[in-house]
Amino acid sequence: MARDYKSEYQNYQGKPEQIKKRAERNAARRELEKTGRVHKGDGKDVDHKNPLRKSGTNASSNLRVTSKSTNRSWRKGKKGYD
Repeated sequence: MARDYKSEYQNYQGKPEQIKKRAERNAARRELEKTGRVHKGDGKDVDHKNPLRKSGTNASSNLRVTSKSTNRSWRKGKKGYD
């Protein structure tokens, strides 16, 4: 079955909450690009030490550069996935 991208956008990615979160992630990346810590196409991700969903911010002290595989893997704690 083919993936219905239009429906997916309408039901999830196009919601105001998701648009705001995506804008915050993009702002964090731009901030680190300005300082030269990441570059377009370098295969690195900008990671929030304290996640935005847990009251984290885009302050430079809360940002770090990690590999894609490290940042996008699920972290499992004692009670399951964070």
